[in-house]
Amino acid sequence: MLYSVAVHRILRPRLLLAILACLAAAAQDARQDSAKAKPGEWQSLFDGKSLQGWRETPFTGHGAVRVEKGQIVLGPGAPMTGITWSGSYPRSNYEVRFEGARLAGGDFFASLTFPVEDSFCTWVTGGWGGDIVGLSSIDGWDASDNETRSYFDFETGRWYSLRLQVTGDRIQAWIDDRPIVDVNIAGRRIGLRLGEIKLSAPLGFASYNTTGALRKIEYRLLRPQ
Repeated sequence: MLYSVAVHRILRPRLLLAILACLAAAAQDARQDSAKAKPGEWQSLFDGKSLQGWRETPFTGHGAVRVEKGQIVLGPGAPMTGITWSGSYPRSNYEVRFEGARLAGGDFFASLTFPVEDSFCTWVTGGWGGDIVGLSSIDGWDASDNETRSYFDFETGRWYSLRLQVTGDRIQAWIDDRPIVDVNIAGRRIGLRLGEIKLSAPLGFASYNTTGALRKIEYRLLRPQ
Protein backbone atom coordinates (compact mmCIF):
# COMPACT_ATOMS: atom_id res chain seq x y z
CA MET A 1 0.00 0.00 0.00
CA LEU A 2 2.79 2.42 0.95
CA TYR A 3 4.54 1.56 -2.32
CA SER A 4 1.37 2.32 -4.30
CA VAL A 5 0.92 5.68 -2.59
CA ALA A 6 4.55 6.60 -3.21
CA VAL A 7 4.32 5.66 -6.89
CA HIS A 8 1.11 7.64 -7.23
CA ARG A 9 2.76 10.72 -5.71
CA ILE A 10 5.64 10.40 -8.18
CA LEU A 11 3.51 9.76 -11.25
CA ARG A 12 0.95 12.49 -10.59
CA PRO A 13 3.42 15.38 -11.09
CA ARG A 14 4.87 13.61 -14.11
CA LEU A 15 1.39 13.24 -15.61
CA LEU A 16 0.72 16.93 -15.02
CA LEU A 17 4.01 17.85 -16.70
CA ALA A 18 3.16 15.62 -19.66
CA ILE A 19 -0.25 17.30 -20.06
CA LEU A 20 1.34 20.75 -19.88
CA ALA A 21 3.92 19.73 -22.46
CA CYS A 22 1.18 18.55 -24.84
CA LEU A 23 -0.71 21.81 -24.39
CA ALA A 24 2.43 23.82 -25.05
CA ALA A 25 3.14 21.79 -28.19
CA ALA A 26 -0.42 22.33 -29.44
CA ALA A 27 -0.11 26.07 -28.85
CA GLN A 28 3.20 26.10 -30.70
CA ASP A 29 1.63 24.26 -33.64
CA ALA A 30 -1.20 26.81 -33.72
CA ARG A 31 1.29 29.68 -33.75
CA GLN A 32 3.23 28.01 -36.54
CA ASP A 33 0.03 27.49 -38.57
CA SER A 34 -0.86 31.14 -38.08
CA ALA A 35 2.61 32.19 -39.16
CA LYS A 36 2.19 30.26 -42.40
CA ALA A 37 -0.55 32.67 -43.48
CA LYS A 38 1.73 35.20 -45.15
CA PRO A 39 0.28 38.01 -47.29
CA GLY A 40 -0.27 36.90 -50.86
CA GLU A 41 -0.07 33.15 -50.18
CA TRP A 42 -3.24 31.10 -50.63
CA GLN A 43 -4.15 28.91 -47.64
CA SER A 44 -6.46 25.92 -48.05
CA LEU A 45 -9.61 25.67 -45.91
CA PHE A 46 -10.72 22.28 -47.26
CA ASP A 47 -8.57 19.15 -47.48
CA GLY A 48 -10.84 17.51 -50.05
CA LYS A 49 -11.46 14.53 -47.77
CA SER A 50 -13.21 15.66 -44.60
CA LEU A 51 -14.92 18.53 -42.79
CA GLN A 52 -11.80 19.17 -40.73
CA GLY A 53 -11.98 22.76 -39.50
CA TRP A 54 -15.68 23.02 -40.33
CA ARG A 55 -18.85 22.19 -38.43
CA GLU A 56 -22.37 21.72 -39.70
CA THR A 57 -24.34 24.90 -39.13
CA PRO A 58 -27.25 24.21 -36.73
CA PHE A 59 -29.96 25.72 -38.93
CA THR A 60 -33.49 24.66 -38.05
CA GLY A 61 -34.53 21.94 -40.50
CA HIS A 62 -31.08 21.66 -42.05
CA GLY A 63 -30.28 18.90 -44.51
CA ALA A 64 -27.37 16.48 -44.53
CA VAL A 65 -23.78 17.54 -45.21
CA ARG A 66 -21.35 15.08 -46.73
CA VAL A 67 -17.92 14.99 -48.31
CA GLU A 68 -17.49 12.97 -51.47
CA LYS A 69 -15.30 13.05 -54.57
CA GLY A 70 -13.32 16.02 -53.31
CA GLN A 71 -16.34 18.20 -52.65
CA ILE A 72 -18.62 19.25 -49.79
CA VAL A 73 -22.27 18.61 -50.62
CA LEU A 74 -24.95 20.64 -48.82
CA GLY A 75 -28.17 18.68 -48.94
CA PRO A 76 -31.48 20.54 -49.35
CA GLY A 77 -32.68 22.01 -46.08
CA ALA A 78 -36.04 23.26 -44.92
CA PRO A 79 -34.97 25.85 -45.62
CA MET A 80 -31.16 26.07 -45.14
CA THR A 81 -28.14 23.79 -44.87
CA GLY A 82 -24.64 25.02 -44.22
CA ILE A 83 -21.15 24.72 -42.79
CA THR A 84 -19.31 27.18 -40.54
CA TRP A 85 -15.55 27.57 -40.16
CA SER A 86 -14.35 26.86 -36.62
CA GLY A 87 -10.80 28.16 -36.91
CA SER A 88 -9.34 31.65 -36.88
CA TYR A 89 -9.94 33.99 -39.81
CA PRO A 90 -9.01 37.60 -40.65
CA ARG A 91 -11.53 40.39 -40.18
CA SER A 92 -10.47 42.49 -43.15
CA ASN A 93 -7.87 42.88 -45.89
CA TYR A 94 -8.28 39.35 -47.22
CA GLU A 95 -9.51 37.41 -50.22
CA VAL A 96 -11.38 34.11 -50.34
CA ARG A 97 -12.01 31.92 -53.38
CA PHE A 98 -13.84 28.67 -53.98
CA GLU A 99 -15.76 26.71 -56.57
CA GLY A 100 -19.48 26.13 -56.22
CA ALA A 101 -22.20 24.29 -58.11
CA ARG A 102 -25.97 24.07 -57.84
CA LEU A 103 -26.71 20.36 -58.13
CA ALA A 104 -30.48 20.54 -57.69
CA GLY A 105 -33.09 23.08 -56.72
CA GLY A 106 -33.68 26.68 -57.66
CA ASP A 107 -32.30 29.01 -55.01
CA PHE A 108 -28.93 29.98 -53.53
CA PHE A 109 -26.49 27.10 -53.34
CA ALA A 110 -23.17 28.51 -52.07
CA SER A 111 -23.87 31.78 -50.31
CA LEU A 112 -20.88 32.97 -48.30
CA THR A 113 -21.11 34.75 -44.95
CA PHE A 114 -17.86 36.58 -44.14
CA PRO A 115 -16.37 39.10 -41.69
CA VAL A 116 -16.15 42.82 -42.41
CA GLU A 117 -14.19 44.44 -39.58
CA ASP A 118 -16.45 44.12 -36.49
CA SER A 119 -19.49 42.93 -38.44
CA PHE A 120 -20.50 40.31 -41.01
CA CYS A 121 -22.12 40.19 -44.43
CA THR A 122 -23.42 37.53 -46.84
CA TRP A 123 -22.62 37.20 -50.53
CA VAL A 124 -25.84 35.70 -51.86
CA THR A 125 -25.35 33.50 -54.94
CA GLY A 126 -28.56 32.85 -56.83
CA GLY A 127 -31.19 33.86 -54.30
CA TRP A 128 -34.80 35.05 -54.63
CA GLY A 129 -35.77 32.49 -57.23
CA GLY A 130 -32.32 31.50 -58.43
CA ASP A 131 -30.63 34.37 -60.24
CA ILE A 132 -30.04 37.31 -57.87
CA VAL A 133 -26.48 37.92 -56.68
CA GLY A 134 -25.47 40.59 -54.18
CA LEU A 135 -24.59 41.49 -50.59
CA SER A 136 -26.92 41.22 -47.61
CA SER A 137 -27.06 43.63 -46.01
CA ILE A 138 -25.92 47.22 -46.61
CA ASP A 139 -27.56 49.98 -44.56
CA GLY A 140 -30.29 47.48 -43.69
CA TRP A 141 -31.12 46.64 -47.32
CA ASP A 142 -30.83 43.06 -48.59
CA ALA A 143 -29.09 42.02 -51.81
CA SER A 144 -32.43 42.05 -53.63
CA ASP A 145 -32.90 45.75 -52.85
CA ASN A 146 -29.48 47.44 -52.71
CA GLU A 147 -27.02 48.58 -55.36
CA THR A 148 -25.03 45.31 -55.34
CA ARG A 149 -27.94 43.40 -56.88
CA SER A 150 -27.26 41.79 -60.23
CA TYR A 151 -28.63 38.81 -62.15
CA PHE A 152 -26.66 35.70 -63.06
CA ASP A 153 -27.95 32.60 -64.84
CA PHE A 154 -26.49 29.67 -62.92
CA GLU A 155 -26.65 26.39 -64.83
CA THR A 156 -27.50 23.30 -62.81
CA GLY A 157 -24.52 20.99 -62.42
CA ARG A 158 -21.94 23.49 -63.64
CA TRP A 159 -19.02 24.53 -61.45
CA TYR A 160 -18.34 28.26 -61.04
CA SER A 161 -15.22 29.96 -59.71
CA LEU A 162 -16.17 32.53 -57.08
CA ARG A 163 -13.83 35.04 -55.45
CA LEU A 164 -14.48 37.74 -52.84
CA GLN A 165 -12.16 40.49 -51.59
CA VAL A 166 -12.64 42.57 -48.44
CA THR A 167 -10.60 45.66 -47.60
CA GLY A 168 -11.16 48.52 -45.18
CA ASP A 169 -13.39 50.48 -47.53
CA ARG A 170 -14.44 48.10 -50.29
CA ILE A 171 -16.01 44.72 -51.05
CA GLN A 172 -15.48 43.20 -54.48
CA ALA A 173 -16.54 39.86 -55.94
CA TRP A 174 -16.09 37.93 -59.16
CA ILE A 175 -17.70 34.90 -60.80
CA ASP A 176 -15.46 33.16 -63.33
CA ASP A 177 -13.29 36.33 -63.23
CA ARG A 178 -16.27 38.46 -64.26
CA PRO A 179 -16.72 41.47 -61.89
CA ILE A 180 -20.04 41.04 -60.06
CA VAL A 181 -19.80 43.25 -56.95
CA ASP A 182 -17.77 46.41 -56.43
CA VAL A 183 -19.06 48.61 -53.62
CA ASN A 184 -17.49 51.28 -51.43
CA ILE A 185 -18.46 50.53 -47.82
CA ALA A 186 -16.77 53.48 -46.11
CA GLY A 187 -19.30 54.95 -43.70
CA ARG A 188 -21.90 52.30 -44.60
CA ARG A 189 -23.66 49.98 -42.14
CA ILE A 190 -22.75 46.39 -42.95
CA GLY A 191 -24.73 43.58 -41.36
CA LEU A 192 -26.58 40.30 -41.76
CA ARG A 193 -30.15 39.71 -42.76
CA LEU A 194 -32.39 38.94 -39.80
CA GLY A 195 -32.73 35.25 -39.02
CA GLU A 196 -30.59 32.17 -38.69
CA ILE A 197 -27.96 33.25 -41.22
CA LYS A 198 -26.14 34.68 -38.19
CA LEU A 199 -25.21 31.07 -37.36
CA SER A 200 -22.90 31.12 -40.39
CA ALA A 201 -20.62 33.75 -38.82
CA PRO A 202 -17.73 34.30 -38.79
CA LEU A 203 -17.25 32.41 -42.06
CA GLY A 204 -19.73 29.98 -43.53
CA PHE A 205 -21.53 28.65 -46.58
CA ALA A 206 -25.25 28.01 -46.94
CA SER A 207 -27.77 26.67 -49.43
CA TYR A 208 -31.51 27.37 -49.42
CA ASN A 209 -33.89 24.48 -50.17
CA THR A 210 -31.27 23.50 -52.73
CA THR A 211 -28.46 20.99 -53.10
CA GLY A 212 -25.17 22.82 -53.42
CA ALA A 213 -21.56 21.70 -53.68
CA LEU A 214 -18.25 23.35 -52.73
CA ARG A 215 -14.62 22.62 -53.42
CA LYS A 216 -11.17 24.27 -53.56
CA ILE A 217 -11.88 26.66 -50.69
CA GLU A 218 -8.90 28.96 -50.04
CA TYR A 219 -8.11 32.36 -48.58
CA ARG A 220 -5.15 34.72 -48.45
CA LEU A 221 -4.17 37.87 -46.67
CA LEU A 222 -3.77 40.82 -48.99
CA ARG A 223 -0.40 42.49 -49.25
CA PRO A 224 -0.18 45.89 -47.54
CA GLN A 225 -0.80 48.72 -49.97
